[in-house]
Amino acid sequence: MKETLYTIPLNDAFHADDECPFCFIERNLEQNSLDFILGTAYMESDIREATDKKGFCRAHLKQMYDYGNALGNALMLKTHYMRLNQEMKEQMERYSPQKGAFKNPFKKTALTGTQRENAMAAWIQAKENSCYVCEYNRNTYDRYLDTFFYMYKKDPAFKDMVKESKGFCLHHFGELMEASESKLSDKEKKEFCEILFPLMEQNMKRVEEDLSWFVNKFDYRYKDQDWKNSRDAVPRGMQKLHGGYPADLPYKENK
Repeated sequence: MKETLYTIPLNDAFHADDECPFCFIERNLEQNSLDFILGTAYMESDIREATDKKGFCRAHLKQMYDYGNALGNALMLKTHYMRLNQEMKEQMERYSPQKGAFKNPFKKTALTGTQRENAMAAWIQAKENSCYVCEYNRNTYDRYLDTFFYMYKKDPAFKDMVKESKGFCLHHFGELMEASESKLSDKEKKEFCEILFPLMEQNMKRVEEDLSWFVNKFDYRYKDQDWKNSRDAVPRGMQKLHGGYPADLPYKENK
């Protein structure tokens, strides 16, 4: 299959011989989004309008701080605060606490959780769940997920790469299984499971064995034996469970 803008990253991810190709893609997306937002994009009015409105989650604020560019961060935070403070003032002016709502916390009530929801807390929660970087990355990631299934169905060479890979972390394995419900026919889903299930079992067992040998190396009886593939078993084992790269240092601005 001829490579395109979206097939190249997928091919690169599988050629990387990583514990999970989609972790590899996600890391590149995270780094590219930081390069984009804290490069020159924060000076563009449409980007600033979007970041002012959506804000950032805790995880991405930390990544942005670690990345550097204090001025870029300060400018985005400044105008985001201006919008946020205005919205907060409006929310506070509209807020009307119900009298006696908490008079007896043990008394049963017919009100549902939704009806008893605190409007101010709900507004804050919505703000905490809103993040420009999360949305930016998710939209691009979803297109890569679509491309994965397109290539899987159309490109035999890509399907072979999947078969010969180290499988996926559990998080992305779950995403692939969920997406397969809408991306594949019943016949295709059966074949997909016949490929992925043994692949996951084999590679989860491989990581387990690497961890076991890593532990053995701390026993004096094995101290003179080769480490085999176990030196980085701990971060790989963590990645295989939930994704990501625990051993990665913070991604920083390339000055």
